[in-house]
Amino acid sequence: MVSTARGMRILPMGERALLAEVDTLADVLALRAGLAAAPLDGVSDLVPAARTVLVPFEPTRVPAAMVRVWIEHAWIEHASIERVSLEPGARSETTDTPAAASRTTSTTLDIAYDGPDLADTAELLGMGPGELAERHERAEWTVAFTGFAPGFGYLTSPDWTFDVPRLETPRTRVPTGSVGLAGGFSGAYPRETPGGWRLVGTTSASLFDPSAARPALLSPGDRVRFRRAASGAAARAEAVATEVERPEASVPPLSAPHAPVAIEVLESGLLATVQDLGRVGHASIGVARSGALDRGALRIANRLVGNPEGAAAVEVAMGGFRAVAERDVWMAVTGGFGPVAIDGRPVDVYEAHEWRRGSELRIGWLEHGARAYLAVRGGIEAVRAAGGGHGGSVLGSLSTDTLARLGPDPLRAGARLVLGRSPQTPVPPLDVAPWGPPPDELELELAPGPREAWFEASALRLLFEAVWTVSGDADRVGVRLDGPELVRTTAGELPSEGMVPGALQVPPGGRPTVLLADGPVTGGYPVIAVVTEASIDALGQARPGSRIRFRHARP
Repeated sequence: MVSTARGMRILPMGERALLAEVDTLADVLALRAGLAAAPLDGVSDLVPAARTVLVPFEPTRVPAAMVRVWIEHAWIEHASIERVSLEPGARSETTDTPAAASRTTSTTLDIAYDGPDLADTAELLGMGPGELAERHERAEWTVAFTGFAPGFGYLTSPDWTFDVPRLETPRTRVPTGSVGLAGGFSGAYPRETPGGWRLVGTTSASLFDPSAARPALLSPGDRVRFRRAASGAAARAEAVATEVERPEASVPPLSAPHAPVAIEVLESGLLATVQDLGRVGHASIGVARSGALDRGALRIANRLVGNPEGAAAVEVAMGGFRAVAERDVWMAVTGGFGPVAIDGRPVDVYEAHEWRRGSELRIGWLEHGARAYLAVRGGIEAVRAAGGGHGGSVLGSLSTDTLARLGPDPLRAGARLVLGRSPQTPVPPLDVAPWGPPPDELELELAPGPREAWFEASALRLLFEAVWTVSGDADRVGVRLDGPELVRTTAGELPSEGMVPGALQVPPGGRPTVLLADGPVTGGYPVIAVVTEASIDALGQARPGSRIRFRHARP
């Protein structure tokens, strides 16, 4: 259902999120501030973007109708007050009030204007490099939204009126700390990534530190000033947060005596990662949910060995995994179906088994499904990489995010898994749930997406009538589907907006991609529909060649 309230539209983003669309970036900032000023129980995050604010919520705690009313109230009662001061050319008197200041941080970033594109960009804008640097430094910036990478803030300013074109050919490597310009935005790269922004300076500020109590230095709504480093000096670029400090979180040593190493990886197969139920509530700083793609299989594996359902386990893609136990443990394998053996002796999946010290466990190549889950009693607490590095919890989760490179690295031969204390609960004597091999043909439920109106009516019919095939381009980030073309009625680009796992993005070619747990938190392709929570686990077991039919979600 689409609703409208005085210049704002509220669009569905599946069954667990709403997308509030406004006219300008100033409206986005004002709406986000209004929502933040009056939190609603059950809303897990606020994800602003170029023209929208994504509002994820938990339906078991708050109904969608109440979230709609809350958004409308924030827009009418709160956002209109702040919107006036955020229009281009206006000053920010309203955001300097004590109430607004309590919700934001003022940060100063030291910068050296030494970027490789400084001179060319200045010439494009009809000025000299010195004038460009002066204008950039003099502007008062606000973090409009984040995305692209954890901690990457899109900065906007009423003092910066230029529209800077991106590079025709993006760089394959943009160094950490590079400060760039694109469109009407400025931003600093928290880590080395590809990118097409024009680089005008350098900062060595710690823009994203997952071990800190406030991981992202720059969050939506924060105010930012750039301060030029002394002439000829490298940019020390130590960010000075003048209103909120970033104390370091306390991280316990991984060698704690209560967490002995218990598993050594001998062979990882195509991809083996550590996964739990993921990171919820951090999309506003650019961090995806991540976690197990088949959460039901993870929960059952943990229950079989007496663990809490969300304990970290090994997710094995397509099989080919071998490991040896360094002490006696209990284990269970669930999810994708294939041969499992201990010291060559076949063992059943979906059952708990003793795994004796020195014995080798092998998960063979999967015959059905795409991912198997290995849970060990006590759960995985940390990873010791073969090269000596440690991987622990990041933002409350041990999950490996393959896109953002958060959490432990994918497992390799020689990696050792640190287990926690065995729980007080016993190992259940019987199976806890019926099971069967994941099917090769899937029927998935779809809830409405925000951009149905961008497509011809025939596209919506095809979406539900066609049989789609999972292409070879499928991983933890997303699954590309082969099938008929979904034709748009709206041409042009969509400004980036918040995304959720299960979103069916449709690029110009017309073949949809379904985002999964490691997918980006913002994206610029229109979302025609969203896979429901009840169906998304099944999609995590889809392998290249699997056939998919979609049906409408039950109301």
